[in-house]
Amino acid sequence: MRTLVLLDAPSNLGLRPPAPGTVPGVYKLAGALREQGLLARLGAIEGGEVVPPRYDRGDWREGDGVFHAEALAAYTVTLADRIERHLRAGEFPVVLGGDCSIQLGAALAMRRLGRYGLAAIDGSADFRHTGNEAVNGPVGAAGGEELALSTGRGQADLADLEGRGPYLRDEDVRLFGLRDGDPDLAELHAAGISVATVGEIRRRGAGPVARAALDGLHPPETAGFWVHLDADVLDPAVMPAVDSPDPGGLLPDELAELLAVLVGSPRCAGLNVTIYDPDLDPDGRAGALLADLVAGAFA
Repeated sequence: MRTLVLLDAPSNLGLRPPAPGTVPGVYKLAGALREQGLLARLGAIEGGEVVPPRYDRGDWREGDGVFHAEALAAYTVTLADRIERHLRAGEFPVVLGGDCSIQLGAALAMRRLGRYGLAAIDGSADFRHTGNEAVNGPVGAAGGEELALSTGRGQADLADLEGRGPYLRDEDVRLFGLRDGDPDLAELHAAGISVATVGEIRRRGAGPVARAALDGLHPPETAGFWVHLDADVLDPAVMPAVDSPDPGGLLPDELAELLAVLVGSPRCAGLNVTIYDPDLDPDGRAGALLADLVAGAFA
C-alpha cells in the first residue's frame, strides 16, 4: 500500500488575468476539492500547503518573456523541495494546484533524483516556446508553456533551474487527450514525444492506450513517472470551469480509465491536478466530478 500525501500548491502565477483587474481563480482549486472530502476519501496524510507568491504582473508587457518568471522560479524550487522530500520518503504526493506551471516543481524534484518520465493528461500540450510563436503566439503565461520549459525549451531562468535542465527527456513524455487537429501535433511528433489524441483514445480504448504508453517508463529507462492532470482534458459539457473550455474533450468514463491505469502502475511516483476554477463553477458540480475522478483513480 502506498502512503498518499495531499499537498496544496495553489499557484495561479502561470495564467493571464481572466479580466482586467482580476486574478485567475484556480488558486481556489485545492480548497474546493478538499471540501469534497478528498483527504479522507484518499486515506491520505496531510501534506499542508506550499504558499505561492502574490499575483502581480507589475509593468510586464507582451514581448517581455514569461511574466512572474522570478516568482515562478522561486516557487518551483520551494515546491520541488517539498515533493522531493515526500518522494525520498517513499510517499506518493497528490498535489492540488493551481495552474499547470506547478508541474515544473514535480519535474525539478524528479530530476534531482534521476531520470523520470511524465504522463500528461491535458487538453493541450502546453508546448508554447519562442520557436513556435507563429503557431502558439508569444510566450508569457507559463501555464501554457510548462512542457516546453520542462523539456528545455524556453528561458533559462525557468528551463534550467539549478543547472538541471532539461528536467524531462522528450522520449520520456506521454501526452493524452489533446484535441484532434491540435496545431502542436506536428512538432510533438517530430520531437519524438508520444501523443494519444482524444480520437485515438476513443478508437483504441483508454485502458489499452494507457498501458501501451507505459512501455519505456519503467526501469532501466526511467525510475518512474509523474501524472499531470489538467481538468481541461474533459469536454466542456461536463467540465466548463476551466480557462480554455475547448470542445471535443474526453468524457468522464474515459478519463477514469486512463487515470486508473496510470496511477495504478507501481512506477507512478505522484499526481498533480490543475486548472479547475471554482469561480466558474457556481453550483460546484464540476468540482464534485473532478474530486470523484481523483478519488476513484485510487479506489
